[in-house]
Amino acid sequence: MKALYLRIYVTVVAALLLFAGVSAVVFQRHVAQEREQFESRMAERTVAWAELIQRSLPGDDAPANEQAQALEEWSHRLRLPMALDDAQGHRIGASEMFEERAGEGRQRLFEVRFDDGRTLWVMRLRGPRPGGPDGAFGPDGRPGLGQPGGPPPWLPFVLPAWQGGASLLAVLLVLFVAVAAGAWPVVRRLTRRLEALKRGVETFGAGQLSHRVEVSGSDEVAALASSFNQAAGRIEALLRAHQSLLANASHELRSPLARMKMALAMIDDVPEAQRQALKGEIGVNIRELDALVEEVLLASRLDAIDKLEHHESLDLLSLAAEEASRVDAELDAHGEAPAVLGDERLVRRALRNLLENARRYGGDEVSVELVRENAGGIERLAVRVCDRGPGVPTDLRERIFEPFYRLPGHAEKAGGVGLGLSLVRQIAERHGGSVRCEPREGGGSCFVFSLPVAASPTATTKP
Repeated sequence: MKALYLRIYVTVVAALLLFAGVSAVVFQRHVAQEREQFESRMAERTVAWAELIQRSLPGDDAPANEQAQALEEWSHRLRLPMALDDAQGHRIGASEMFEERAGEGRQRLFEVRFDDGRTLWVMRLRGPRPGGPDGAFGPDGRPGLGQPGGPPPWLPFVLPAWQGGASLLAVLLVLFVAVAAGAWPVVRRLTRRLEALKRGVETFGAGQLSHRVEVSGSDEVAALASSFNQAAGRIEALLRAHQSLLANASHELRSPLARMKMALAMIDDVPEAQRQALKGEIGVNIRELDALVEEVLLASRLDAIDKLEHHESLDLLSLAAEEASRVDAELDAHGEAPAVLGDERLVRRALRNLLENARRYGGDEVSVELVRENAGGIERLAVRVCDRGPGVPTDLRERIFEPFYRLPGHAEKAGGVGLGLSLVRQIAERHGGSVRCEPREGGGSCFVFSLPVAASPTATTKP
């Protein structure tokens, strides 16, 4: 049985069948106990009535019609079919009720022998009947429903069904079929949603990355479908980013390769002076290719991880000072800066990219400033790299962090391939930090690279 809905349905039906069987056994035992208690009480009452009748009836030497008349009065008073035999077993008299009931078939008789040898017969009907007019005894003389010593109110309704056997079995069968039929649509609705989720996963796996499954309800299946859609969205975004990275990297590789190919084709046909210039151009293109490949590989590695495996305590002020000196940028720092946790090589790479980007596009006035921030209750140390360039339009301040994106008017001859700021954002996010672009007062832009402050300046942790 491979279908999940069949396994669930069979489990539900089996549990229902077991419940019905156990209920039937418990019900049978309960009814048997009630019957035994009722029989015991009835026997005790019959004996008590017989003793009362014995003391009230005329003696055995009284005329038979007088004894029969007294018996009829007691039968009517107690509403019990009764008959009286003498010591030799001859019938002295029987109540009218006894005569009527005797013709209805075999009845249960209680025999009570008097001290003088006479025998009193009390007839008991086979099934309990509702109480009589006074609510104390039924027409057959037994205690009425709900009276002390009488049967419970529900017994007249369930006992005949139990005694019938087939009726009870029919009731249980109808109940079983009804519940089983009601369970089927519930089970199928659940498994049908699982089947739809399965088809959605198969469709997504077949290459339709934009496919999403329908989320209906608020149960675990709906939560699973929602989780799948979220995971599918992240996978699609990751694959699209990789495709875009590959396509842009291929495009960026063509330019230096084309220049190298042209230089190699011309190197044998030009004078010695120009030949050295072509060799220098080839060297520049090789370095550009090397830098591009390194940035693409680093971007791919950062895409593959959510957070860094190794953090160490870093002196961000020292790193910023070293990188600022490389591009002759002005460093503005006041007092001691707290340590941050991170990978020194990656943090240095992010600072270098920001400074080179500011020097390339922002003119000669480049400054570096360290400030402390508090974002959402988390203390951070931020490096602000500011320039006096043309600035970044407000609607493009997020796009400049996309891979291979260049601002309009920034041609390839200006240098770079558009991966520098994208790498800065990836490095910041892998460290639990952030990077943003802000306008600089007086013109230009400021790129703010912030990292969380370490709890201990000298601690080294491995998450």
